[in-house]
Amino acid sequence: MFNPINALLGLFSLDIGIDLGTANTLVSVRGKGIIINEPSWVAIDKNTKRVLAIGAEAKEMVGRTPANIVAIRPLRDGVISEFEVTQAMLDYFIKKAHEQSFIPLPRPRVVIGIPSGVTEVEKRAVYDAALAAGAREAYLIEEPMAAGIGAGLPVMEARGSMVVDIGGGTTEVAVFCLGGIVVSRSLRVAGDEMDEDIVQYARQKYNLLVGERTAERLKIAIGSAYPLPEEKTMLLRGRNLVTGLPAAVEVSSIEIREAISGSVGILIDVIRETLDHTPPELIADLMEAGICLAGGGSMLKGLVERVSEETHMQAWLAPDSMTCVARGAGQVLEQLDVLRQVLVSTDRRSTSASPT
Repeated sequence: MFNPINALLGLFSLDIGIDLGTANTLVSVRGKGIIINEPSWVAIDKNTKRVLAIGAEAKEMVGRTPANIVAIRPLRDGVISEFEVTQAMLDYFIKKAHEQSFIPLPRPRVVIGIPSGVTEVEKRAVYDAALAAGAREAYLIEEPMAAGIGAGLPVMEARGSMVVDIGGGTTEVAVFCLGGIVVSRSLRVAGDEMDEDIVQYARQKYNLLVGERTAERLKIAIGSAYPLPEEKTMLLRGRNLVTGLPAAVEVSSIEIREAISGSVGILIDVIRETLDHTPPELIADLMEAGICLAGGGSMLKGLVERVSEETHMQAWLAPDSMTCVARGAGQVLEQLDVLRQVLVSTDRRSTSASPT
């Protein structure tokens, strides 16, 4: 029976897609696109447990806080490690999305991307955190599916398509067909692991102690997975572990490529393993369509060329690859009747939840 109140709620409420990432949280709103892209950091007072700052403001505090304040990432490897802090962060982002509206709106419907390899407990934690943060309805969608939709892949059609979503804490590799995931692999090796590789490399080769943020900047500036047309150098600053004094060394892109080669090699192995388990009919489709790389980690220089060379298939970088999951989650709500299958199919695979 038609209910005009529910119809008005659906017409005027916000539909929000959220990529709740280990490194960054992105929020997409129906009709507006990506409106929030902030680091997944929260600063809290250790004594009172009060949240002091969230997002970019909290990340600026990393390594610079007094003893009673700690800046943390409430998600590790794509899943919630600090439930109450994650709830506060979600509440902050949902309210921030509401603030951009000119009129008071009812509570929003939310679709959140989660790694395909999470446990039932981890799924329920994300779902509960979304409802506690003020969502009227909450749905979960596997990140590779959301990334495929956001990248414009024909996930609903009877032909195969493949996405490799490399985030901060997890790498998701999946092959789709007819609105479902045929083969998938979830790996807890991604951008953060590469940063740690650089930290360890500087420690072992130069006796230099550097922070994760410094390592991340170095990776973005001169890191690569494939030889560059013109190799680069950059000054790396930190503390000498022998003298205890500040020190700086000049490192090359060749050295950084060597430092992260282990993590990159693991990613390549997972892609090849996924292809090895893909049905031959879909392999034929993939050879024609290629492999789509999405996520912030996919922007590593030379990664497209490395994947192409290792798989003997064309690889390509999705447009605005960092926002694919958030845009895909938003599109699911925009076309819920058409794309509900991706939620229903993931629900059968126990990777989505809806109100009970």
